Amino acid sequence: MQPTHRSSRILLPAKTWFAWLSLLVALGLSYIPTGLTPGVPDWVALVLAFWSIREPLRVGMGAGFLFGVLVDIGHGAAMGQHALAYVVLCYLATSVSRRVLWFGPTQQALQMFPLLLLTQVIMVTVRLVAGAEFPGWWYFLSSLTSAALWVPLNYLLLLPQYQPVDRDDNRPI
Repeated sequence: MQPTHRSSRILLPAKTWFAWLSLLVALGLSYIPTGLTPGVPDWVALVLAFWSIREPLRVGMGAGFLFGVLVDIGHGAAMGQHALAYVVLCYLATSVSRRVLWFGPTQQALQMFPLLLLTQVIMVTVRLVAGAEFPGWWYFLSSLTSAALWVPLNYLLLLPQYQPVDRDDNRPI
């Protein structure tokens, strides 16, 4: 597979159904009960950030709000906690999308780490305002694991776009 940032290969457009299916899979992964295990990535935030950067017209703040409310309901969190954090994440990811796409996946992960960390800071702040206790510093390890998963997720979610529409051995692209 050729990386998109260094090659002249033209990717197929992303299918809207594939983006939403990947968000639903991420939602399902977030519903898996992990207890107090530190470092479990926020799958929905990771996939939302990815599609907000790659396809900002198809997945944006509306999707962030919708999936934030669904995560709030599924986790029994304060209503709006994840929704607010995901809307801010989608807004910031869309804002930096043109700059981030110039870099390779590893450099993209380094640039996404502060956004994912800010998402968690917003969630903790809303929790603390609602009267909950501070979850501990291990809670923020999730941002690091999410940023580390950016590279494999990048290749996994771009895989359908690399397939040619019709194979032609005489065409170089």
